[in-house]
Amino acid sequence: MTNEKLILAVDLGTSGMKVALITVSGKVIGWECEPVRLIITPDGGAEQSPDEWWAAFLSAAGRLIKREQDAGPNVIAVCCSTQGEGTVAVDKAGKALGNTILWMDMRGAAHLRRQLAGLINMDGADIFKVLRFVRLTGGMPSMTGKDPAAHMLFIRDTQPEIYARTHKFLNVLDYMNLRLTGEFVASFDSIVTSWVTDNRAPEAVHYDDGLISTLGIERAKLPEIVSCSTVIGNLRREAAEALGLSNEVKVVAGAIDNTAAAIGAGAVEDYLPHLYIGTSSWIAAHVPFKKTDVFSSMASIPCAVPGRYLLTALQATAGGNLTYLRDNIIYHKDELLQEADVPDIFKVLDQIAERVPAGANGVLYTPWIWGERAPVEDRTLRAGLYNLSLHNTREDVIRAFLEGIAFNTRWLLAPVQKFLGRKVDKINIVGGGAQSDVWCQIFADVMGVEIKQVQDPIYANARGAAWIAAVGLGEIKFEDVAELVQFKRSYQPQLQNRNLYDGKFEIFKGIYKQMKGIYKQLNV
Repeated sequence: MTNEKLILAVDLGTSGMKVALITVSGKVIGWECEPVRLIITPDGGAEQSPDEWWAAFLSAAGRLIKREQDAGPNVIAVCCSTQGEGTVAVDKAGKALGNTILWMDMRGAAHLRRQLAGLINMDGADIFKVLRFVRLTGGMPSMTGKDPAAHMLFIRDTQPEIYARTHKFLNVLDYMNLRLTGEFVASFDSIVTSWVTDNRAPEAVHYDDGLISTLGIERAKLPEIVSCSTVIGNLRREAAEALGLSNEVKVVAGAIDNTAAAIGAGAVEDYLPHLYIGTSSWIAAHVPFKKTDVFSSMASIPCAVPGRYLLTALQATAGGNLTYLRDNIIYHKDELLQEADVPDIFKVLDQIAERVPAGANGVLYTPWIWGERAPVEDRTLRAGLYNLSLHNTREDVIRAFLEGIAFNTRWLLAPVQKFLGRKVDKINIVGGGAQSDVWCQIFADVMGVEIKQVQDPIYANARGAAWIAAVGLGEIKFEDVAELVQFKRSYQPQLQNRNLYDGKFEIFKGIYKQMKGIYKQLNV
């Protein structure tokens, strides 16, 4: 055990709760995780229980601190990184009034269209409202219904009794901070996708009454806004006692996952992108300007680094495709499954994919299994396997899944480069998918860029949260992060695969053009 100061970093994703003890310099001392249920409702909703989040946090953090018995006295802060674009309605006592509506939930789409409709509409929203949203916030509510703007309207219109009892609407990060401190606050980045803030000054994000009126949500139901590195309070006595920590431990506001991952990936300098591969995926980069690309569904929004915005180009589902492959095809629990005692199926998938030649023997996969966000926003798109023949095997399908997600990311890269105003020649990669050496090489080959694999990439969000806390407590500065981050390996594009992948990428884009109308008919 090191004598260095420690941060208890929390990484709450869609798949589960992860906690880590991390030094100020970024070394991970210990790690624990706890799964969290995903609840798919009969009406098409996607939810999780906030009480289960808290129980999972206490369980995982409790095990970690008990195992690392010398760590407790060295813990100076707790800081969270969480999934974004979730909505929890809480009462005055801080009790959740129902499940969290997640970023995957599209039930609010119709309510949002009704709220924003006008005489002249753009994608279902009044053009003048759209222009005001973009001018002040940098973006606008997703008309797919996947963000808090639509979630709050869904509660307002379909659950009026819950809406009436709601003291505050909180994002996932905000709820965890409430349970840690008792304070109702949002961070600069967690409030963004409520689309009710003026973001033109990145260090002074504040509510805009006109936007709040346009959205139709009561101002009093929105929390106070603080910067990501703000110390919002001490750890509540009940939580401190449950974990065996001092209640003098500070709680720093933290950030949602893409903001924290940018810090944890070491991509703090302007224009340096990182690629996150988890259940969903994104390319993000810090920039010194506020800008919006409506046509590619990208914008630069407030983040943790003072005076900077974070370009975030989000894709709906990346590693979630592999989870689907594992759970619904390879090891689907039906009469064909006898026993499957594989400790890490994803390592096995890597081994299989590595022995299949580039191009997956002709098989091509489109990974739009839950619609898409960028570079096109279309909730009706669906995944597909193309060009299967009797010559193909399951091994080809596995390789095609990895390549298809890489093609989708290359599709996103062109508008990212246009947004940044420069060619991207290297990308730091993090997230669970970045643990795969095979996949990192596929990304390099398909995208034609150097892929820099951050050391222990699965810890990136937690490490980002730890460094945000360290900045908030004055232990380091954000500019120190570039020197603190460590890399496992660098992957250069292999020229022998480039022509093959270039050709298949054109086919990939052609499939979208040919199939988008059919998917719209099938999934209205």
